[in-house]
Amino acid sequence: MTDIDGEASRTARKRGQIAEAATAVFLRNGYVGASMDEVAALAGVSKQTVYKHFTDKQQLFTHIVLATTTEVDALVKVVAATLDEGDDPAEDLRRLARTFLDALLRPEVLRLRRLVIAEADRFPELGRAWYENGFERVLTTLAGCFERLAARGRLSLDDAAMAAHHLVGLLLWIPVNRAMFVGSEAGAVPDADRDRLADTAVAAFLRAYGPRGEP
Repeated sequence: MTDIDGEASRTARKRGQIAEAATAVFLRNGYVGASMDEVAALAGVSKQTVYKHFTDKQQLFTHIVLATTTEVDALVKVVAATLDEGDDPAEDLRRLARTFLDALLRPEVLRLRRLVIAEADRFPELGRAWYENGFERVLTTLAGCFERLAARGRLSLDDAAMAAHHLVGLLLWIPVNRAMFVGSEAGAVPDADRDRLADTAVAAFLRAYGPRGEP
């Protein structure tokens, strides 16, 4: 490794260290209550080092929020692989529903969601970018899969995008809304309840969008 490569690696590690600390601080204190001093202390660096990587608190907040959207790539791939490669839409949808629940009910995801919503009026463009590059990408991928399933006669639908919203709404309305009001810890959903949520959501979805002539 050259000196340049080594310096770049150290810089990336330091930036990641600061971002990790900032995430913890923002989630604990909110945007207004977070301070760069606290971020620096938790990261184990000087405040000058924090400002070397991020010019101000707003840029740091924007970075940690948008960085989470990269995690959506894995979920998008799971959606496409599960529905495009499977032979049993009902079972595939149930497996996909459980994957959704496990991914979106993680405490850190719920806390970040709550934080982005709380700051939506202060940073509307950030909230829009977080939604479009995250959740909306998953819905778009899901809608594309539904169109292909409909072409194979496995689903019956006129509006694939609306069908995607309906499935995710059936699945997440109860647990996510509860977590938003009572907190992610109090709103934790046991595995057995997640199975029931997945099964009932898919059953209701297929009653509406299953092949013609099937219940």
